Amino acid sequence: MSDTSGTVVAVSRNDAYTFTKPTRDEIVLVAGLGVEGDIHAGITVRHRGRVAADPTQPNLRQVHLIQAELFDEVAGKGFDVPAGGLGENVTTRGLDLLGLPRGTILRFGPEKQAAGSAVAGSAALESAVAGSAVAGGAVAGSAVAGGAVAGSAALESAVAGSAVAGGAVAGSAALESAVAGSAMAGSAAAGGVTAGSPGAVADHPVQGVLAAAGMARLDEAAARAVAAVAEALARDAEADRDPRPAVVVTGLRNPCAQINRYRAGLLKEMVAQDAGGALVRKAGVMGVVLRGGAIRAGDPVAVEFPPGPREPLERV
Repeated sequence: MSDTSGTVVAVSRNDAYTFTKPTRDEIVLVAGLGVEGDIHAGITVRHRGRVAADPTQPNLRQVHLIQAELFDEVAGKGFDVPAGGLGENVTTRGLDLLGLPRGTILRFGPEKQAAGSAVAGSAALESAVAGSAVAGGAVAGSAVAGGAVAGSAALESAVAGSAVAGGAVAGSAALESAVAGSAMAGSAAAGGVTAGSPGAVADHPVQGVLAAAGMARLDEAAARAVAAVAEALARDAEADRDPRPAVVVTGLRNPCAQINRYRAGLLKEMVAQDAGGALVRKAGVMGVVLRGGAIRAGDPVAVEFPPGPREPLERV
């Protein structure tokens, strides 16, 4: 497998809490939120166990990716797992997802699309996916007050739990306004990176995730992941405005007991040990959406590494 490129072999989403997700002809990414129409889209955590533990945590798991090679591996041990079977949104082939460093940007689609079009800021990007049905209820403008997010309860209701279950937002413009309008001036993300830092994109929808992080109590792994998102956002803004859909990789999925309920005995195949005896999680990677747009089977995946030392992925 390569660490610089790969191919999308399937895309999946579901608007209800089910372990598996049906494959689709395409999925649409929405910057700062996740996959349009998917139950795990949101600014704050959407996984039910994590919501129960602390609903104020930032959603660093907006998009779930798994390499198809994992399914090939477990098939040889008698487990039939189709694309979407483990609840992933994007199934890839040829790309070593697990070996990517934290903060890697993945861009989807042919590069010639990037050269042939321009995106004038995040508002235009959101307009490209106009009318996105990310949430079941309207995005509440009152969720953001005076440039700061008005508490975790308001933040969660803005992109509500029932919201992602399949209704329409009040247009992409409202979505952009509610998320970007929270500008979070001076709101601290983790690792000393703030939403108002030089180089950050003040009106970008991903600022909603950084604001949520600034208001939550993060563990060390989450703090490092949030800092990587902030760095990737600044780096993306300094690029040539490549309009392709893009995700910043935040960390690893932690295999859970639901895997055994899906296929008895499969959970043990989702973990391993490296040569040094350290635990290796194999159930895919998680990411935050930097740029919106459609992803389809057959799309190429391009890799952009973060600057500096390559930090390994941790559980998020």
